[in-house]
Amino acid sequence: MFKVISFLIHGIQPLLIPICFVVAWTVIISVVLSLWAAARDSVTTAKLMHQIPCTGCQYFTDNYRLKCTVRPSIANTEEAINCSDYQPKTNPCLY
Repeated sequence: MFKVISFLIHGIQPLLIPICFVVAWTVIISVVLSLWAAARDSVTTAKLMHQIPCTGCQYFTDNYRLKCTVRPSIANTEEAINCSDYQPKTNPCLY
């Protein structure tokens, strides 16, 4: 039994270095691609979030209990990007 196992190990031994080399580089490349995809998705999400106009609207209260006096359910969400009630702040001293 041990002779069979020893024979198999010695037969596979020349192939172990190339197999380990390929597996190691595959793991490294997959990690780099995963990090790249995560960074790309983060940038896409950040660009989308910067399109939300709520903080520049005169109805935005900057209060965590009532963020918007007109549409509080969509304030600071993606739905607020094309809000029909958006009015830009005209006088910053009043807000």
